[in-house]
Amino acid sequence: MIKYTLVKKSSNSNARLGYIDTPHGRIETPIFMPVGTRATVKTMTSEELYDINAQIILGNTYHLYLKPGQEVLKEAGGLHKFMNWDRPILTDSGGFQVFSLNEIRKITEEGVEFRSHIDGSKHFISPEKSMEIQNDIGSDIIMAFDECTPYPASKEYVESSMHRTLRWLQRCKDYHKNTDKQSLFGIVQGGMYKDLREYSAKATVDIDLPGYAIGGLSVGEPRDIMIEYLNHTIQFLPENKPRYLMGVGTPDYLFEAVEAGIDMADCVLPTRIARNGTALTSRGKLVVRNAKYSKDFRPLDEECNCYTCRNHSRAYIRHLINVDEVLGARLLTIHNLSFLINMMDKIRESIKNDRFLEYKEEFYEKYGYDYHKK
Repeated sequence: MIKYTLVKKSSNSNARLGYIDTPHGRIETPIFMPVGTRATVKTMTSEELYDINAQIILGNTYHLYLKPGQEVLKEAGGLHKFMNWDRPILTDSGGFQVFSLNEIRKITEEGVEFRSHIDGSKHFISPEKSMEIQNDIGSDIIMAFDECTPYPASKEYVESSMHRTLRWLQRCKDYHKNTDKQSLFGIVQGGMYKDLREYSAKATVDIDLPGYAIGGLSVGEPRDIMIEYLNHTIQFLPENKPRYLMGVGTPDYLFEAVEAGIDMADCVLPTRIARNGTALTSRGKLVVRNAKYSKDFRPLDEECNCYTCRNHSRAYIRHLINVDEVLGARLLTIHNLSFLINMMDKIRESIKNDRFLEYKEEFYEKYGYDYHKK
């Protein structure tokens, strides 16, 4: 079971400093969590993840269930042993991926029937099955099986979905077998309807779990709407439990999440854009595959001390990307994850020194964001 400790609250925002103790070590919060969809953070070894100080990574229940399969993970002794990672792991429930299949899935009260995106084979995941898979995976934090409603969606649909998600959450809690080592988080839904968000948050908290996530945000809605509904929802979550905003990973969204009082966030963005030839830097995004960098022998970010920036130039990385060498994606992934992890380190330091909003303004000005934009 995890234990959350609140260390300090910001004096002029809802930002907070803390840590989460898990069976595989301590996580300092607020934290950004790299996504390791298929038992790997794409292109990265465990040793490289240790080197950039990734404190926790994510696994994806849907993908791991399909390949390598539940039995393989069970016989391996869980995901930690299978991928040789001895720090904390969080797994999502598989719900987001299953519901994103749209045309090849069928929702019932019992669960979701779907066809594999790999070979078209038919499968069924219920709240109980999601718990069973995640129990076999052995992750420190497991997520309840829920429906992430799309944006936009009618209030009638969102309300029906939210109530089903709450019923599924109770079934997840009832079935979850490994409560001493794995902590179940509930997920707040409710779409872009404030009364439903409030109802979902209060009902989820009433089920009494080790932590709570906010789902259904950053799913295509405008930035100002995301921030508004994040701040509305989080006020109904308890201070003595960790708060997780799912699927957020751009620097500005991470700052806004921390300012609202979020402790944990994740996103595939830094690894995905790395494969497309884009770097996150202190001066904004740098599309290194562009021709203007062909003779640019500076590092990606002159303020960064990661392996990539210490050893390789923009010109070299551009060359690798443009000839489809996998090393280009690897070097950009190392850099992008290092950038966000170091940014979160500085955010924690700014909260500790009670200057979070000052640091946010400094970062936004350098990065090219409008600090006052909502």
